Amino acid sequence: MSTTRSLVTRVVTALAVLFASVLLGVPAAHAASDADITWSVTPADQSGPDKRGVIQQELDPGASRSDFFAVRNLSRTEVTFALSAADGYYTDMGRFNMLPSDKESVDAGLWIDLPDTVTVGPNATVVVPFTTTVPEGAIPGDHAAGIAASVTSAGTDAGGSQVGVESRVGFRIMTRVTGDIVPSYVVSGIGTAYDMSWNPFRPGSVQSTFTVENTGNASLVVNGTAAIGTGSAAFPEEGAPRQELLPGESRAFTVAVADVWPTIFVPGSIDVAPTAVDLGGDPVEVAPQSAPASLWAFPVAQALVVLGLVLIVAALFWRRRRFAAALDRAREEGRVSAAATASRDGDGSPAHVVSTGGAPQPTEGFRP
Repeated sequence: MSTTRSLVTRVVTALAVLFASVLLGVPAAHAASDADITWSVTPADQSGPDKRGVIQQELDPGASRSDFFAVRNLSRTEVTFALSAADGYYTDMGRFNMLPSDKESVDAGLWIDLPDTVTVGPNATVVVPFTTTVPEGAIPGDHAAGIAASVTSAGTDAGGSQVGVESRVGFRIMTRVTGDIVPSYVVSGIGTAYDMSWNPFRPGSVQSTFTVENTGNASLVVNGTAAIGTGSAAFPEEGAPRQELLPGESRAFTVAVADVWPTIFVPGSIDVAPTAVDLGGDPVEVAPQSAPASLWAFPVAQALVVLGLVLIVAALFWRRRRFAAALDRAREEGRVSAAATASRDGDGSPAHVVSTGGAPQPTEGFRP
């Protein structure tokens, strides 16, 4: 009995930790099983899959709407898929996902009514109906959910124990509840760090971090620019996933700004210019915001260069002063030596000079 209970505990724990992520918007998935099950889940009409990648709908509080999705089994065996709906969210990487099976939904995931399972033959497609019912008193604005089809397969964990792995694939459902749609957001938690270049002839870089929180009731696509001193960088960077925030969500951003010279006080700002999205996917402009992101960056490398130049100039000036002083001493010694030489007569004895107050006169010898 204890062995069975232990095995059940392991399986439940593994389902909570090791289940595969929901691959929303991806046409097919492979389950980790011996049968190599492959399937896809897409929006559909009564006749089969349509061209929609996401179901978008606008409903009044208390209203209902019926729609369809298609489960296609691409494997060679008949498969019974478990069907589920859950609240949706965006990951830190900007990818859409839905709550795992061990998490309870509190919003739009509870509004969807669909069958528990669907059985699909090999290389066949089954269209499944579902209904979305918005409760009375639902908050106006955007609400996200996902629908997924899943299979559970056997596997082993790192310790060699048998576990169950849930693999899911599905798509998004965006429901906008009618009412006053007010997009708003706040920028907070701004931090900046300067990375100095020890090459005095090259600028450094700044790493800026901040958080954007969607405080309104409409989904926001976050874009903007970090302008720090002499450098700037757009976010998200080119090629990165679109950064969308559902109402109530927040996301931390890190932006690297290159070519920033250390000017002691470096002015900077985080300029956020998000857009809201209507049901057709077209952007709706939202008022931009600018938050201060200035910092202090002392030009250490440049200061060392200036200090070195000052020391070199001082050393040259000091050597010049010493050379000039030595040269003056040598000249003075030369003058003294020349004067001493000129004051001696030819035999080396001192000469007698008689002054008459006028021009020098020749003298004759006399006796006393």
